[in-house]
Amino acid sequence: MRKIGFPLGILILIGVDQWVKWWTVANITLDSKKDFLPGLMSLAYLRNYGAAYSMLQNQQWFFTVVTVVVMVVAVYYFVKNIKGSLWLLSGLSLMIAGGLGNFIDRLRLGYVVDMFHLDFVNFPVFNVADSCLTVGVILLFVHILLEEKNEKYES
Repeated sequence: MRKIGFPLGILILIGVDQWVKWWTVANITLDSKKDFLPGLMSLAYLRNYGAAYSMLQNQQWFFTVVTVVVMVVAVYYFVKNIKGSLWLLSGLSLMIAGGLGNFIDRLRLGYVVDMFHLDFVNFPVFNVADSCLTVGVILLFVHILLEEKNEKYES
């Protein structure tokens, strides 16, 4: 089941990410925002040519190299640990989906479409792929903590 479930989940998340980006471009004017959850979140349409907080603007070659390297490593560890921890496989799946979701934008458009604006805190506008990457990293961190705890008790 894992051999089918996780890759299918990755494809679904990439599809959701691309659909939300398409909807944003079709329904929100560039560099504007609309109320969504008042006081919590607005929907915006921004073109991100760099990373969070506008770092590394217009460095598409850098993002391409980093994405390819990270995707190769993530897929390698995923395949190597296909019968491993759900924390590990879930984290890697989310990272792969998020990385590929933004990579598709960079290849197709030359920038990433961002749309979620948090109204209650100063935070960069982000997208579904960014959320997948963030949660994936958190799950990998949990996996590492659990592995260290297990190794400590086995010693």
